[in-house]
Amino acid sequence: MICPKCKNDMEAIEYEGIEVDRCKNCQGIWFDAGESHWLGDKEAATAIDTGDPLTGRQTNAIRRYRCPRCDGGMLRRVDPKRPHIQYEECTSCRGSFFDAGEFKGPVQSSTAKNRK
Repeated sequence: MICPKCKNDMEAIEYEGIEVDRCKNCQGIWFDAGESHWLGDKEAATAIDTGDPLTGRQTNAIRRYRCPRCDGGMLRRVDPKRPHIQYEECTSCRGSFFDAGEFKGPVQSSTAKNRK
């Protein structure tokens, strides 16, 4: 798969039997529909999202691109439980793309809130 943001190769990585795609360059992460919900705990997020959040903020500025899986349109979404995080979801296959640091960031923030 080719990264929809920086156009470099993505590599398949596996965590607890679930395969996701991570860009070799910008470290953005592609989840097929539903995968991000299965991998939403802190340990999984830390293992999967190894990218630099600064790079993620830079690639997050890229607003117009097509789904790397089905070429569908991508819409910006906000997680209602973690409104400081924006990601993109395909309007056709419902896959989602998180820029580097986005997937790990919300999990850590929500975990900290749950401890209070």
